[in-house]
Amino acid sequence: MREWVTPLHEALAVPLGVSELTDPRRYLHVPRHFSDDDAQIRIDVPTHMRFNEDLVADLIVKKLALENVSFTWRRAGKDTHVIVKKRKVPPKKLSLSDPGVREILAKMPESAPLIGLGSGKKKVSVDLDHDSPHVLISAGTGGDKSTILRCITCQFVHNGALAYVLDFKRISHTWARGVPGVTYCRDIGEIHDALVRLAQEDRRRLTLSEDLADDVLEKEPWRVGPRIVILLEEVNATMAQLKRYWAKIRESGDPKTSPAVDALAEILFMGRQVRLHVLLVAQSATAQAVGGPAMRENFSTRILVRYTLNAWRMLVPEVSPIPMASDHHGRVQVVTRGRAQETQVLNLSNAEAREWAMSGVHAQGKTGPTLHKTPTPAADPLTDAWNTSAPELPPATTTDPAADRDLLADAWSLTPPTPDVDSGDAAVPPPANPAPAPVPDPDDAVVGLREAYENHLVDIVASLKALRWARQNDPDFPGPVDKRGAEFLYRVGDLKKWARNRPRAHATGPG
Repeated sequence: MREWVTPLHEALAVPLGVSELTDPRRYLHVPRHFSDDDAQIRIDVPTHMRFNEDLVADLIVKKLALENVSFTWRRAGKDTHVIVKKRKVPPKKLSLSDPGVREILAKMPESAPLIGLGSGKKKVSVDLDHDSPHVLISAGTGGDKSTILRCITCQFVHNGALAYVLDFKRISHTWARGVPGVTYCRDIGEIHDALVRLAQEDRRRLTLSEDLADDVLEKEPWRVGPRIVILLEEVNATMAQLKRYWAKIRESGDPKTSPAVDALAEILFMGRQVRLHVLLVAQSATAQAVGGPAMRENFSTRILVRYTLNAWRMLVPEVSPIPMASDHHGRVQVVTRGRAQETQVLNLSNAEAREWAMSGVHAQGKTGPTLHKTPTPAADPLTDAWNTSAPELPPATTTDPAADRDLLADAWSLTPPTPDVDSGDAAVPPPANPAPAPVPDPDDAVVGLREAYENHLVDIVASLKALRWARQNDPDFPGPVDKRGAEFLYRVGDLKKWARNRPRAHATGPG
C-alpha cells in the first residue's frame, strides 16, 4: 500500500475525477505480487468516461513500473474498468534440455555468454569486450546467485578462458573442482595470494599490450593472453576476511592496506584492456563492501535478484521507474546501458555446467579460443599458459594465422625445446660410468598441506582440518618455502618437527 497502491491513487485521482480522500482499495485492485507473469491488475473507472484513457494507461505503467503490458477496457454498463496484464513474458523456467537451448549456447560469441531469455524469448547476454568488462550480482540469501555465476562461468571455460573461483564458503561451485582451466581457491590465504598474482599478471599484460600495435591488439586480442574470469563469491564477507588476514600476517614495514584488496582494485580498473574480468557477488553491494564508489562504478552491468527498493536506488538510480522484485525462481533484472531487462536465468545443474565446461576448448588440449598446442595444464594454469619469464615478445605476424598462433604458443611455452638431431644439435651422451645419484632425504621434500598430511603426518596430526587451523593460528607453525600456483609449499622435515613439539591446544583447534 505505501510503496505502490497509495502513490498510484495519488496519480490517478485527478485524471479520473476521484476524491483524494477515497480509500484506494475501493477501486484499485493490485495483487501483492502484481509483477508475476500471470497476475492481473484491475482498476475500476468512473462510468462517465470523461477522462483520457491514454493518460490513465501511461500513469499506471509509470507508477507500477510495468513493461510490455496490455490494457483491456470495459466501457459498457455500470461495471466500467480496465484490466492490465503482461503481454510478453520470459519463460517460466529455462534449462539446457529445453528445445534449442543447447544450440543457442553453442552459437553465443566467446565474449558474450548467455544469461537467459527475456520477454518474447529474447536472448539476454553481456559482452565483456564491449558492454561491460565486469559484472556485479546483487542478491539476498536464496537469490540464485550461484546459478547465475555457474551459467556464465562454465560458458567462458567452454570457450577456453581460465577461471579463478574465489569461494570463501568452499561449497558454492563444486561443479568447477577438477575442471581443466579452473583454479579453485577455498581458504582466505589462497584467495589473498591468487588476487596478488592476478594483479601481477594484469601488469604484465598491460606492458605487453603497450608493446603491441593497436591494430594488432584489436584484431588479435589473444596475444596478451587467454581470457581470465575471476569469480569472487560473497564479497561482503571476503573483503572483511582479507583485511583481517593481512592484519595478522603483515610485518613491520608492510603497507597497512591489504595488497589483495589493492590488487582487486587494480584489476577492476584495467580489466578490459588486458582481458581480466571480475564476476562479483554481494548480498549488499555498498560502496564500502566493494572497496569504494570508484570501484563499484567499474561494474556497468549489474544483475539484481530479490532486491529492495533501497538496493535498486543505490545500484541503478539511473533506471526509473523501479520494477517490483519478483519471487519467481530464476527471475532477475539485468541492467546495462541504463536499461533493465527482466530475464529468466538459464538454470544449469552442477553436472550440466561441468559437462559444458569440459566439452570445449580445454578438452581439446588448448588454452584460449584461438591458441594451439599449449602445454598440459599443471597446478596453476595461468603460469602454464603464459610464462612471465619469456625472454622476448612473440614474433611478428606472418601471412598464416594458424602459424602465428603456433609460434605464440611456442614463445610462451614452459616445455624445453627438443634437440634437433639432423642439425647436429644432439644431446650430449651421459658418461660411461656415471656416479651414483645421492638418495634424497624424504624430510627435504617440499609439499602442500594435503600431501604432507596424507603421506607424512597422518599418524602425528589428528586431521587435515587441524593442520590447516594450526597454519592460521599457531605462531610456531613453520613458514612456507615455496609456492605452486596459489598453494603454499612446506618442507616435510619442518612440519614433522613442529608436529612433534607442538602444544596440543594448537594442534587440534576449536572442535
